[in-house]
Amino acid sequence: MQNNQEIKPSGSFSLNKEERLCSQKVIEKLFAEGESFLTFPVKVVYLKTELNTHFPAQAAFSVSKKSFKRAVRRNRIKRLMREAYRLNKHEFYQQLGDRQLAVFFIYVGKEMTNYAAIEGAFKKALKRLVKQLRDQAIDKAS
Repeated sequence: MQNNQEIKPSGSFSLNKEERLCSQKVIEKLFAEGESFLTFPVKVVYLKTELNTHFPAQAAFSVSKKSFKRAVRRNRIKRLMREAYRLNKHEFYQQLGDRQLAVFFIYVGKEMTNYAAIEGAFKKALKRLVKQLRDQAIDKAS
């Protein structure tokens, strides 16, 4: 019988507590000073900042109560968003390098959607986020 450590790939596919954005101060700073963009149905708000963790990013997820009255539906969408992030964060982390980010993902769609649509939006959003960070780094270097 093999040990669990041997079965897992080199990076863990879990979403640890340290990877979740919980600090109220950081969240307030994120919305006050952060930048945002939209990859429908997900709006991404991000801010380069120092985090008290060894992970390159901390993420939070939100769904509007105005759009989805029932908590069951809001929770389902948040679960799908967390899953899409969890499975696609490894490439994102590799491209971030030594930078640290606070990222907030907000579902802005008005209707329930399937996992494939959310995962597609997350892949696009993470690629665009890395591209914008690279562009900002190039602009600062110039």
